[in-house]
Amino acid sequence: MRSNKDQSFSANEGLEHAVKLLQQVSFEAENLPKKCPISGIGELETMDLLAPHVLGRAARLDRSDALAHMDPPTPWITWVAALWNASLNQNLLHPATAPFALEAEKLVIDWLTPFFGMNGGHLCSGSTLANLTSLWAARDAAGIKRVVASKASHLSIKKSARILGLSYEEIPTNSKGQIDAEQLKNISDACLVLTAGTTSTGSIDPLKLAGQAKWTHVDAAWAGPLCLSPSHAHLLEGIEKADSVAVSAHKWFFQPKDSALVMFRNPKKANSAISFGGGYLTSPNIGVQGSRGAAAIPLLATLIAWGRDGLVERIDRTMLMAAKLAENLNNNKGIALWGMPTTGVTVFRPLKCRTEELHKRLPEGMFSSCMLEDKTWLRSVAANPLAEIDEIISTIDDEIN
Repeated sequence: MRSNKDQSFSANEGLEHAVKLLQQVSFEAENLPKKCPISGIGELETMDLLAPHVLGRAARLDRSDALAHMDPPTPWITWVAALWNASLNQNLLHPATAPFALEAEKLVIDWLTPFFGMNGGHLCSGSTLANLTSLWAARDAAGIKRVVASKASHLSIKKSARILGLSYEEIPTNSKGQIDAEQLKNISDACLVLTAGTTSTGSIDPLKLAGQAKWTHVDAAWAGPLCLSPSHAHLLEGIEKADSVAVSAHKWFFQPKDSALVMFRNPKKANSAISFGGGYLTSPNIGVQGSRGAAAIPLLATLIAWGRDGLVERIDRTMLMAAKLAENLNNNKGIALWGMPTTGVTVFRPLKCRTEELHKRLPEGMFSSCMLEDKTWLRSVAANPLAEIDEIISTIDDEIN
């Protein structure tokens, strides 16, 4: 039986106190210790000390005017699952210590991979690792020695190529922010990386190019979840011809950070190249990470709680927000719109003042900024289904007009 002598390892009234702090609106912060304490002050007192910093000083991604980044708020069912995960500390490296956690991951992979035309994969801590894993499989399973990607590809692609000792070729983008297919030379021996939802503009590379290289990887970190939407899945038509796909679950799947999926069309071929064993392992370790937690459980909980329809409704809702915002901006003579949004990312700049000046006047966290064509643009990412788009449009109009 579990010992109750050390209450630091038992569920108690402290958890109720944590929820109360989570619901608190205002805080008054005290200075944190400058050195590691010799004697602790206890859990309840520590929560009271940390809450004003952790909760009071955080960026609130669920604000009604927050459209700044590709970081959505998370549903409370994921908070519960994350709490359970932290209490159990399951390690997917060892099946004996994570029996259901492994089953949960298999369920999530089995449920989601068909939407992308893939047949297997695993979860990892973010799409940077998913991209690295995919390029590693391309190198060792297909003999790839060079990577070809667009100028707008995520920095993790170039980073992964360098880590893996692969040459990297950067292709210019066209007027739509996509890889310029006319600039592609012979790619029959290369890994072609196509981006579904570029960071700055949300552009989708022509996925009809998938399958033309020796290995095709689609970095769908942002736009991948659109594959589940009957209204928007056509935007990613062709993704099923890729050899690997990466999706950030902590973006449009509304999961806590450090959650991503790496998926393969031929998982047996890919896994044989990225698996390692050891005398202390009861099964091969697949992928870059060794020890890793049960990130699939919050995602599993979300999919069960919402269902596909609930998830898609929230994604579609944000896409409608982006369309409404872009339409309003396009009709505003004081605004230059970079282009109509493809995947919920709207990029614009003012014509009568500096972009930086307008950015400072708008509420902090409403928008982010990016550089395009040597100019600074404001960037709106419709990742927050709780946003009030009419409120945001009114705020912009007040500042511009």
